[in-house]
Amino acid sequence: MAVTVDLFLNDPDGQTFLKGSTIFSADDPADVMYVVIEGKIELSIRGTVVETLGRGGVFGEMSLIEHSPRTASAKALTDCRLSCIGEKRFEFMVQQTPHFALQLLRIITERLRRMDERL
Repeated sequence: MAVTVDLFLNDPDGQTFLKGSTIFSADDPADVMYVVIEGKIELSIRGTVVETLGRGGVFGEMSLIEHSPRTASAKALTDCRLSCIGEKRFEFMVQQTPHFALQLLRIITERLRRMDERL
């Protein structure tokens, strides 16, 4: 599942990461979440790949929600363009764009289900 990328296409706070770049590492402090506009991202926990994300993929949201360090590491598998969403913008979007909030809840729920299936 992915979020509606149209919300983020013209993001002035977007960033580009080259293939192989580390976007963040586990235990890093967190102040943004990301939406993949272009490219592929690999998420890993303690060296184990847990998810690969493409266009519309969301990651880093847990740290914004619970105000804690990163639990996973994120690496660019290809050259990527990412939308970076800080806490204030995140809170605004959740309040003002219910569809975004619902999409995010579905993404988190799907991740939890996949993790449950692995156990």
